[in-house]
Amino acid sequence: MPSESGAGTRSGRRNDPERRERIISACLDVIAESGVAGASHRRIAAAAGVPLGSMTYHFAGIDELLREAFTRFATTVSSRFEQRMVAASDPASARAAVVAIILEDVARGKSELVLSHELYTLAAREPAYRALTTAWMRRSRAALERHFDPETARLLDAMIEGVSIHRALDDEPRGRAEVEDAVDRIAGRSGEGLRGGHGSAPPTG
Repeated sequence: MPSESGAGTRSGRRNDPERRERIISACLDVIAESGVAGASHRRIAAAAGVPLGSMTYHFAGIDELLREAFTRFATTVSSRFEQRMVAASDPASARAAVVAIILEDVARGKSELVLSHELYTLAAREPAYRALTTAWMRRSRAALERHFDPETARLLDAMIEGVSIHRALDDEPRGRAEVEDAVDRIAGRSGEGLRGGHGSAPPTG
């Protein structure tokens, strides 16, 4: 039986070019189910359906795998966020996009909620993960700044995160009207807080 090193590995890698990606996906699944503390090499390999040796072949250690997995997760969530804001074309649709991000995009289901909070916990302790969450927040604010001034974008970004956490963890339901009111209080229906004070067109290029 070929090992995970040498010619046997090279041949296996050609036959299964997506193995590394499967491991990253399995890592996220395991974290969502058991947390970072339960994300062992053995458990992730079993979830990915790969030999245990694949773990050390593709990743220098569990920390490298965790960083790659959380980077993919953050990129996926950020891309959804950006798509909402890019699609907005005027002040009303920009505010509606923020509402949709809160109600539909942030922490889709229990798995993404757990992944978000596991990442926050790592970021509170480890500089490498803090850099990841910082980049995530900057990307979110940049998307918001297509339509809102920088200070309003920062406040909206914090509000999106906070309201999303409350909606996920509070037994008292948070309805659409409440979310819309929160966005209006920060962004302002009159146009205050919008780029140029009147919702100027988003920058191009």
